[in-house]
Amino acid sequence: MQEILILYYSVHGSVKALAQQVARGVDSVSGMSARIRTVPRVSTVCEATEPAVPDQGAPYVTTQDLTECAGMILGSPTRFGNMAAPMKYFLDSTSGAWMNGALIGKPGAVFTSSSSQHGGQESTLLSMMLPLLHHGMLIVGLPFSEPALSSTATGGTPYGASHVSGSQQQTALSEHEQQLAFALGKRVAETAKQLSGQSL
Repeated sequence: MQEILILYYSVHGSVKALAQQVARGVDSVSGMSARIRTVPRVSTVCEATEPAVPDQGAPYVTTQDLTECAGMILGSPTRFGNMAAPMKYFLDSTSGAWMNGALIGKPGAVFTSSSSQHGGQESTLLSMMLPLLHHGMLIVGLPFSEPALSSTATGGTPYGASHVSGSQQQTALSEHEQQLAFALGKRVAETAKQLSGQSL
């Protein structure tokens, strides 16, 4: 069984909900399994503010997760058109994996959530792709052959899955957002499987 690392940061639960749909897509591919991980919050003061093990939810990611995965899908809320600081903080610590080539040739993808329709989703997705490219990953997006991509009035882009949560984060994932997150996970898992020489 090969695993796809789904690494996300979520504050109000929207990105976590997307991660769960992405995981369903990964798990739908025979011989593939989702490994869900998160990153701790960071503080404006230079001291640890989070417990070593989360009280609930997914475990914190380790560099071993990067080495062991057959692909990786990153998720973060938008922060002024960019990924959230905790995700960037973790990625900034992955120079060892970069030096060892741990992610070279593996498929990578991204997903995000914003409170408004024009909250910087596409620039956030693009910002999250940059470290993956530096790690030598093969970027996987969503093709317009996915029917929901052409008909969605909520989230969803060719750069990756997305969600519009509303100003109070009150909006659940729409049917199209669920479909596109599932499709992204499935596509990365299928790509990883084909890259390993297995047939679909």
